[in-house]
Amino acid sequence: MIQPTHIQFAKFHGLGNDFILLDHSDPAEPSVAMTGQLAALLANRRWGVGCDQIVELQPAAPQPPAHASLRIYNADGSQAEMCGNAVRCVASYLRRHRGLQDATIRLQTLAGLIAIESAGTERWAVDMGPPRFEGREIPTIWSGRVYDQPLWLDGREYRITALSMGNPHCVLLTDQETEIVLEQVGPRLSEHEAFPQRINVELVQVIDRHNIRVRVWERGAGLTPACGTGACAATVAAVWHGLTERQVSVHLDGGTLEILWRDDDRVIMTGPATEVFMGQMAIPTLPLDGV
Repeated sequence: MIQPTHIQFAKFHGLGNDFILLDHSDPAEPSVAMTGQLAALLANRRWGVGCDQIVELQPAAPQPPAHASLRIYNADGSQAEMCGNAVRCVASYLRRHRGLQDATIRLQTLAGLIAIESAGTERWAVDMGPPRFEGREIPTIWSGRVYDQPLWLDGREYRITALSMGNPHCVLLTDQETEIVLEQVGPRLSEHEAFPQRINVELVQVIDRHNIRVRVWERGAGLTPACGTGACAATVAAVWHGLTERQVSVHLDGGTLEILWRDDDRVIMTGPATEVFMGQMAIPTLPLDGV
């Protein structure tokens, strides 16, 4: 098979959390072999297209039935199990550019099968599944539930609540948004030895029982204007602490997501997906050293 010399891509964002979508879901069409190094170069905002994450659509396995399988690369080239904003963008892409009209779009991720349904004009509702609380499964160094767990960093004690929404999250509940500087604490917590696969960090301020303010430091990407799994984790943690109802508006730097933690334990995230442009670029050959 002749290897392509250019990469075809779509640029999308969910509340400013931006993605490059590479559609390699048709095995009959030639595609570029993705690597972490290539993903990092594409994500670089000077040398590539620029994004928080690269999302590669691949052919789905027949069981369980799905419309595509996803591989998600962070901006540093590492892989992520799941991304809530990304799956909304993929659903929008499949509807717009692949003509998919099924009522429910199913995507295979490293975190399992994800179901997405239309919730209005360019809005999508995603069944994120149930949260996972077992510390070793998140993973963390602790067994059992990681609830209001003391963690020391740079001589200061933080009280954290950790859980998985298909990927790992460390939630900090605070009365004042300025009490903790996320730009300083986020990268240090994300790389803390308590989290063997690194972790996403959410700084959460409860406004009232139906509204929370959330900022996110995303492992492998840094400070991001929005994070779907982070919004879900923040909501679950706030409910777990008895601070909010189970349906919450999550106000992020890039906009608002609606999160519902249903009584059957499944978390439903509703929010927009926005297409920015379609494009192509020559396959980059620059080394990443120093980029």
